[in-house]
Amino acid sequence: MAVQNLTPPELAKRYRVASKKVLGWIRNGELVAIILANRGCTRPRYVISPEAIEAFEQARRVVPDGGLSTTQKLRRRAAANIKQFV
Repeated sequence: MAVQNLTPPELAKRYRVASKKVLGWIRNGELVAIILANRGCTRPRYVISPEAIEAFEQARRVVPDGGLSTTQKLRRRAAANIKQFV
């Protein structure tokens, strides 16, 4: 089965963001893309591989912290520090 590369507009549609947002991710280095345009072209033509998309999603994955408030986190951290010194 052939691997399906996506263009920035296709990926933007998938993520429900503007194409400029995807191009910004590419320019910032957050998303790896391949330029298919000839060297003489002034406009790059990008494609993004499924592996690059997977790596991008892994880097942006959110891990829940257990639902603790900031105050609860600080109290637990303070209690852990006190136990170390006792």
